[in-house]
Amino acid sequence: MNHSPSASSRVGSLLGTCPVVAVIRIDSAGRAVDLARTLVEAGLYALEITLRTPAACAAIERIRAEVPEANVGAGTVLNPHDLERVTRAGARFAIAPGCTGTLYRAAVDLPLPLVPGVATASEIMRGLEQGHECFKFFPAQAAGGAELLKAWSGPFPNARFIPTGGVTVDNAPRYLALANVMAVGGSWMVPEDAIAAGDWERIAGLARACQNLKQST
Repeated sequence: MNHSPSASSRVGSLLGTCPVVAVIRIDSAGRAVDLARTLVEAGLYALEITLRTPAACAAIERIRAEVPEANVGAGTVLNPHDLERVTRAGARFAIAPGCTGTLYRAAVDLPLPLVPGVATASEIMRGLEQGHECFKFFPAQAAGGAELLKAWSGPFPNARFIPTGGVTVDNAPRYLALANVMAVGGSWMVPEDAIAAGDWERIAGLARACQNLKQST
């Protein structure tokens, strides 16, 4: 049995006052520091660095060292090796797009909380059996959106979700209005062209707008 009931509480505390997780794909660890500072100054503290580029783990390390107020975690964690290397990099949480028995077992003895991905009721049931109560709902829009999450609140009253995948500034309020949604994950506030150009002013404006989303809940 995983230690994840307490891990779920820790995930909630890492989200801070803004219920939006910035999902970041980044090619430069150096730019990651400037990006993290921009997001934190705009009030967005929960940063998910996806393991989709070679720079991901170095970016996590740099952010932990140079922007300590950021709650930086890792996304696209697929296997125990990924989990081990993001732990070494200093990630405060790990998020998976799905989950396997091997990954659940690997997370038991590690200090950072794992947020497993689910898209079906059976996957939620498996996660609950493993002691988890916090899940990434992915791909949120394609899998059924806010209506499916609303339906799950009946059979799974203790489960909480972070919908990600197709979530935008326009549809995020529909998710955040649900009692079983603890946050949403999205990349609309960190467009890759703005990161590449170092357009921190544009990113800051998009990030500040996320603060208004909590008023729609």
